[in-house]
Amino acid sequence: MADSTFAWIFIIVSATDTYLNDCQTDCFQQSEARARIHVQYGDTYFQEEVIGDEVFVSYDLPKRIGAVQPTVGASLTSDNDLWFGAGAKWSSERISDSPIYIEASVMPGIYLQSDGPDLGFPLQWRGSVGAGVKFGDVGSLSVFLDHRSNANLSEVNPGLETVGVRLTYQFE
Repeated sequence: MADSTFAWIFIIVSATDTYLNDCQTDCFQQSEARARIHVQYGDTYFQEEVIGDEVFVSYDLPKRIGAVQPTVGASLTSDNDLWFGAGAKWSSERISDSPIYIEASVMPGIYLQSDGPDLGFPLQWRGSVGAGVKFGDVGSLSVFLDHRSNANLSEVNPGLETVGVRLTYQFE
């Protein structure tokens, strides 16, 4: 379904945003941002077939480094597979006042297999893209597609995708 495409989308949009909007002073200057918590639910796909579902919870830290916001998260599938990691997220909310937004993220993390598929290596990169609508300053609802893979760190690298909905609460 996907490969490193989501990681490249994240790199291109966040680097372009940082260059255009932050490099006049300091490209990687830290600034305040609103902390957010996300709860998402979706179907998991392995080799293009639905194999179960997943709950993913993530937290965006209350700061930005250039155009990206540090984030941490963990997920649990219906096969009792666990993934947890940390990375960065970019959102068009930063550069647009529109209630409609797009976002992308990349998070390296650890995959602990239980009854789910063998993904070849415990280190898994999770790339995600999504689009949503904000509800004022309180929260948002979005749809997302994410892909996990070990970036060819082992010969076995089938990847795993999740498609679903995400509910976000934004802290004051």
